[in-house]
Amino acid sequence: MPLTHHVSDLVLLARSQIEQTSVQKAFRMQEQGEARLIDIRDVGELKQNGTVTGSYHAPRSMLEFWVDPHSPYHKIVFSTDRKLILFCASGMLSALATKTLMDMGMKNVMDMEGGFTEWRMQQLPIDRPT
Repeated sequence: MPLTHHVSDLVLLARSQIEQTSVQKAFRMQEQGEARLIDIRDVGELKQNGTVTGSYHAPRSMLEFWVDPHSPYHKIVFSTDRKLILFCASGMLSALATKTLMDMGMKNVMDMEGGFTEWRMQQLPIDRPT
């Protein structure tokens, strides 16, 4: 059965409906305590490449469960009025995840353009894998 929508279409649609920010602005917002960066990559990517210094790891596979206060898996870090800036490796998966959280009713969530790849290219602080 042929697909009626490709993943690139879904990412473009999500990006048209979410708030995005540059890595530089995300860095400033985190430094000023205005935002919390949420790394949604899988644990293997973190072990291989490290992560943004000060970010919180929430694997994409658990994100909706950790966000929902009615879920037995809820994490208190998501019960905040502070901006939550999601990122993945390149910004595609985090765009889709941001859209999903907005669909759940979150208003304080945004996506970091370019993801961890862009963060590293900008030479911003990272915690290297151990």
